[in-house]
Amino acid sequence: MDILLAIGTRKGLWLARSSDRRNWEISGPQFPVADVKAVAIDTRRETPGLLAGVLNSHFGPTMVTSDDLGATWSEPDDAPIAFPADTEAALEGVWQLRPGPAAEPDVVYAGVEPSALFRSTDGGRTFELVRGLWDHPHRTEWFPGGGGKALHTIIPHPQDANRMAVAMSTGGVYQTVDGGQSWKPTNTGITAEFLPEPPEYGQCVHKVAAHPSEPDRMYLQNHGGVFRSVDAGQTWQSIADGVPDDFGFPMVAHPHRPGVIYNFPLTASMMRFPPKGRCAVYRSENGGDSWTELSDGLPEQGFWSAVMRDAMCADDADPAGIYFGSRNGEVYASADEGDHWRLVADHLPDVLCVRAAVIG
Repeated sequence: MDILLAIGTRKGLWLARSSDRRNWEISGPQFPVADVKAVAIDTRRETPGLLAGVLNSHFGPTMVTSDDLGATWSEPDDAPIAFPADTEAALEGVWQLRPGPAAEPDVVYAGVEPSALFRSTDGGRTFELVRGLWDHPHRTEWFPGGGGKALHTIIPHPQDANRMAVAMSTGGVYQTVDGGQSWKPTNTGITAEFLPEPPEYGQCVHKVAAHPSEPDRMYLQNHGGVFRSVDAGQTWQSIADGVPDDFGFPMVAHPHRPGVIYNFPLTASMMRFPPKGRCAVYRSENGGDSWTELSDGLPEQGFWSAVMRDAMCADDADPAGIYFGSRNGEVYASADEGDHWRLVADHLPDVLCVRAAVIG
């Protein structure tokens, strides 16, 4: 078994490979002056493909792809993601790259800033704006969160190509059941601490995850609050009891075991480091009814850093590997679903995104 771990940072992309998820060979940086918020490893074909959204402070944002596991990269002459002229908008960055369902091997989605969804039908070489979401009447009332006005979460339905959920700051969760032509806010029960009553939309959602085999069970980390939905996001209930704080960014669903989820709590909301400086991942094995601290091998004190919304992930092996990277440039891996952790890399730039997959 060969695992590829892609690490997107504030100053480039690193790639790590391992056959045992304990010893790693690391290469990089690639794109060393670029901000890499979004990476995807597309395993739907025999040869996996890599996609990355890179933001160069001089040349602006673009998308790059690799068909040889990062040995070489391709960037189209024309911008692969661009807003139509009539929108009077310009791409500020790519926040999420998500391959479509297995039945659509050429479809790739991109979530961008300003908040919009793009769709590719050629494996990520070119993209078109999903007009149904861009033209939604709520769009003028979506405002930037602390990190920007971005669509950061894309969850295609694994069996029904017409269904999809997206999330943005600060817009909340929206879903389509007609292939993107129309979108409905699905935020009932998600709190907004800055408003007296929970609104229909406008929540500062940080991340949403769903299990591949039970896509109607969804899990959400909000700016304040951790939530579960058992009805495809139509209603949400708090599952924050058992975590030391209900603020954080990532939410990761186990690739094989329904009801198993991972979270990295931070002290709410301005300090944004783990409670008492203790580095710990929290795992629930019952859909959020209870939580277990996972810290064996992690710093027990003095960890005054954060893990961002896409800086934690799972691979697709069995048992699953769990990974996270921090804003102080440390990357950790667990080969046993979070029970024990090992340091993969340190002294990297600010880690923004990690993605892992079995590649052989």
